[in-house]
Amino acid sequence: MFNINKENTETESNIRYVSMDEIHEIMEQNEDYIILDVRTFEEYNLGHIPNAICIPNETIGPDVEEELPDKNKLILIYCRSGNRSKQATKKLEKLGYTNLVEFGGIMDWNGKLEQ
Repeated sequence: MFNINKENTETESNIRYVSMDEIHEIMEQNEDYIILDVRTFEEYNLGHIPNAICIPNETIGPDVEEELPDKNKLILIYCRSGNRSKQATKKLEKLGYTNLVEFGGIMDWNGKLEQ
């Protein structure tokens, strides 16, 4: 199972930034993860990675725990180009999420999409 945590130290980040090639490997090697699309609902409805859930970056706050109750679950995060996903990932880390992987934007996704 992919887990970015090695030891709990104050300086260690719970975020891993990976390439599109690496994210495909992570998806193949793991079964229990969430794909999080942090674009707007309008963007999400135009096309998203299969099985992704949409929680817009602008709405991420303490109440996100209702949709993401397991703070240790592997969460793979993307947006359109990579800017909002970096912001969202940092917000989630501050909220106590421990297994975060940010992989940039859907513009670089080379897999299939669903609407």
